[in-house]
Amino acid sequence: MMRLSSVLLAAFAALSATPSLAELPVGSRVPMFATASADAGKPARFSLAVALKRGPVVIYFYPKAFTPGCTLEAHAFAEANDDFAAAGATVIGLSADDLPTLQRFSVEECRSKFPVGIATPAIIDAFDVALGKSGLTSRTSYVIAPNGKVAFVYSDRNYREHVGRTLAAVRALKRRKH
Repeated sequence: MMRLSSVLLAAFAALSATPSLAELPVGSRVPMFATASADAGKPARFSLAVALKRGPVVIYFYPKAFTPGCTLEAHAFAEANDDFAAAGATVIGLSADDLPTLQRFSVEECRSKFPVGIATPAIIDAFDVALGKSGLTSRTSYVIAPNGKVAFVYSDRNYREHVGRTLAAVRALKRRKH
């Protein structure tokens, strides 16, 4: 019995470390969406089309607010928010959490630096970020160019490299523009 649980644990760990392969490819046009969001604890509305008029948009999908990895990822995006803004990018986090949860998360973990929005089933399907049949999203980050196309995508359950990789992609977009 002990051996079987060790094998199952090892299998789960291996799956957890494997990046997801189900996301929109670089160069594809993204679906435009608007969704309920929370910004600094206040209910808001986020429109991708409106945000793209200001420059690139980083959309990071995360599975569940207030879980350890999602909290640390939110902190990392909050700490780097000024760098994203300096590069002309807007950041938004999306999960399937409800609005009251997102309102708390936007203040407590995102430190009122960027909005978090509701990833509706339609948004989850459109961006191909469903985490199995759980109703949650995979941990997938997109950089969307102002022309509405995917410039970069990174999907990995480990939150640690999402900020650095998306910031590098935003900076590369800025360099190509100039």
